[in-house]
Amino acid sequence: MNDAALPVVRLKNAWRSSHPWIFQKLVDKPVQRPKPGSIVDVLGVDGEFIGRGFYNGHSRIAVRILETDPDVSVDAGWFARRIAEAVRLRRDVLKLDEVSDAWRVVHSEGDGLSGLVVDRYADLLVVEFFAAGMFRHREWIYAALREQFPGCRFHSFADEHVQKQESFDFRGSEPAAPALITEHGIRFRADPAGAHKTGFFADQRENREWLSRRVAGARVLDLCCNTGGFAIYAAVRGAGEVVGIDIDNAVLEIARANARLNNVRPRFVQADIFPWLRDAAANGERFDVVILDPAKMTRDREQVIPALKKYLDMNKLALGVVKPGGLFATFSCTGLVSEEQFLDMLRRAAFYAGRTVQVLKIAGAGPDHPFLASVPESRYLKAVFCRVLD
Repeated sequence: MNDAALPVVRLKNAWRSSHPWIFQKLVDKPVQRPKPGSIVDVLGVDGEFIGRGFYNGHSRIAVRILETDPDVSVDAGWFARRIAEAVRLRRDVLKLDEVSDAWRVVHSEGDGLSGLVVDRYADLLVVEFFAAGMFRHREWIYAALREQFPGCRFHSFADEHVQKQESFDFRGSEPAAPALITEHGIRFRADPAGAHKTGFFADQRENREWLSRRVAGARVLDLCCNTGGFAIYAAVRGAGEVVGIDIDNAVLEIARANARLNNVRPRFVQADIFPWLRDAAANGERFDVVILDPAKMTRDREQVIPALKKYLDMNKLALGVVKPGGLFATFSCTGLVSEEQFLDMLRRAAFYAGRTVQVLKIAGAGPDHPFLASVPESRYLKAVFCRVLD
């Protein structure tokens, strides 16, 4: 049990949810409001214990429930146990150390740690705070991570919009040197603390592997290629030709360096994919495999419809350069866009492009990005693998 009584937050209405978020409109404003990120006890309208978690009177999410057992304290030991369990899942169940030294260590609500994301890049642990409570208790988190990864380095940060929403101030840790990581025998440089904050998208690990086993001898186009994940996998796995397109020349330099690490030579081109695809289609360019993996479109619910329109336009153009019988892999990491919306967008894109699309596989992030059935918001990545029949 807690050694000292915690501040108490009471709910206005009956609570019948297993979701860890409790919004402001459901909470009676405390007379003495705890500081953002304070650990509180949450009581229902009848005084029953609901849970224990972080309170933030400045955030849309008033409470993030961490523990529902009234006899269990949320303290340094609690964090050590919860993070140890997350690591056991990755190491003992998923056997990720046999595949890669780059994987997600903690996936927020999916691991019962709402507001915390931790990624591993070899000996470098990248800690991202999405909640004032996680930031406030960061020393407990660092201590728990050191137990699991002795000798590790840290890079910590929080996006500005998160700091504003959650009412805390964090300029980030001192820049950490890049890490060299290996995934399915393929090497990459991850530099999440550098000027361009280019980490590595471990969430696509299984998708890169699955697609790369189907590209031998093929002509491959990787759109929005970033630091070259899909392109380099394809080149290593024997694709006949690989072209990667991205508008950011800085990430393309990193992609070229990643290619050199693996002794392969994809062709990387700095371009806006919209005019590039129009020109490619007009010139009769066709590819056996086309990958479209754009950056997140929006984090604003009001901008979901414009985001879907942009997805529609780019998917329609991308479908126009796939050879009949070729493969098309399209992705969305915009969490606010549902799988149903994304598939409907793909249906319309195929119609407008005049192509018949056969869906082979629908996937998402790798299993080191688990989500609770009660928290579908954690399932952000949509991956659709198709064959373009005509």
